[in-house]
Amino acid sequence: MYPAPFRYHRPDSLQAAIGLLAKYGEDAKVLAGGQSLIPMMKLRIGDTAELIDIGRLPNLDYIEVRGKVMHIGALATHAQIAASDVAAQIPALVEASAGIADKQVRSMGTIGGGLSVADASGDWPTVLRGLDANVVITGSGGAREVNISDFVEDTYTTCLKPDEVVTEIQVPMHDANTNSAYVAFKRAAAAFPTCSAGVRLSMDGDRCVQASLVLGCAGPIAIVSSEAEAQLAGQAITPELLAAAAETIVAASEPPPDARGSEAFKRAMLKTLVVEAGERALARCKGETVEGGHRYA
Repeated sequence: MYPAPFRYHRPDSLQAAIGLLAKYGEDAKVLAGGQSLIPMMKLRIGDTAELIDIGRLPNLDYIEVRGKVMHIGALATHAQIAASDVAAQIPALVEASAGIADKQVRSMGTIGGGLSVADASGDWPTVLRGLDANVVITGSGGAREVNISDFVEDTYTTCLKPDEVVTEIQVPMHDANTNSAYVAFKRAAAAFPTCSAGVRLSMDGDRCVQASLVLGCAGPIAIVSSEAEAQLAGQAITPELLAAAAETIVAASEPPPDARGSEAFKRAMLKTLVVEAGERALARCKGETVEGGHRYA
């Protein structure tokens, strides 16, 4: 299917792009890498009359650490993040970006675009929720920061106003006793995950000080559970304890049955993925070098 007719705009600055968004309002959509938006337009999902291409705007593809925060420009591609030595300081970021679709998509798709679509099956809304990221949004009224938990409101729905665009993602750096892991189960490289899980652990010796668990493809937004995290806090992490926490967070999820799997299958896979990500994060907290990535059917 072909997309509905639209007018194409290619502003030469961020402010010009925001001006176009303010002018056209709900009739406009932002194009970054286009790897999510273009297929949706071809399927006539959310037709747009005005397409505003920001993909070539300068100075929005950086990946750098300032103080205790990693700053990632919204136009950084999945491939750039996957290959970045800076991003590698937060392993879950690299594991998520390196497993997105195929090389062509990773070379074009951007973290800002992938996040702004707010697809419940996408990797970025899930992994960034587990890493407690903040999102910098810029519009006619200036820039503002929102936590990822407030940015994604529902499937395909964010807190962005019509004249706003994501310009940066900020991820708290891991300290010496903190590490993370992310894993998704997929039918094939180009497919969206069937389900996914991320774990971030902060340890004091063998004792867990703080834990963050998140599930993807398990409900309308990324699923978290304070009860599951409390099961790990203050405890020595064992496979049995991880399995118990996995049971708790999966019980709070609502994985939809679809062509990728039944609800029962997804629940079983989610439990496995939580344990796998947890064991990998724990090993990294201990200073071990552990390779990881997506799992395929």
